[in-house]
Amino acid sequence: MPVLSIGAWLRIGAALAVLAVLGWSHVAAYRAGKNAVLDRLKDDRITILKDGRRIDEEVLRADDSALCGMLGGCLQDDEPD
Repeated sequence: MPVLSIGAWLRIGAALAVLAVLGWSHVAAYRAGKNAVLDRLKDDRITILKDGRRIDEEVLRADDSALCGMLGGCLQDDEPD
C-alpha cells in the first residue's frame, strides 16, 4: 500500500477545507434568503376594504354567511335532497 507524502496530505486537507467553506457559505446564504422572505411575508397582510373602510376586525369575527355578505354574496352549494 503506497504511503502518501506530506504534500499530498496538505493538498487533501486544503481541498477538504475549501469544500467545507463552500458548504458553510451556501448554508449561510440559504438561511439568510429564507429569513428575508419570511420577514417580508410576515409584514405583508391582505386588507379587505368595503366602501374604502377597513373591515379586518369584522372579517376576523365573521362566520361564513357574514363573510359572504361582506364580499357581496356567495353562490350557494346545491344541497342533496
